[in-house]
Amino acid sequence: MAEVRTIEIRDETIRLGQLLKLADFIDNGSEAKDLLAQGVILVNGEVETRRGRQLAPGDTVSLHGQTVGIASRGV
Repeated sequence: MAEVRTIEIRDETIRLGQLLKLADFIDNGSEAKDLLAQGVILVNGEVETRRGRQLAPGDTVSLHGQTVGIASRGV
C-alpha cells in the first residue's frame, strides 16, 4: 500500500482544488479541472469530479498512486 502523506489545514474544511495545490499535485486550477474531468482524483476512495468539494480532517485524496490525508493544525 502506498504511503499516506499528511497535510495540515488551519480551517475546519478546505476545497479540493486548494488541497490539490497545497499537496503539489497540480500547479493551477485548469489542471485540476482537467484531472477532475478525467475521473482520476479519488476522495476517500471514490471518484470525485467537483473542484469545490469541501474536505475535512480525516478525508483522503489520491491521485496517480499518491495519497494525502487531511489533519487539523489545531491552532
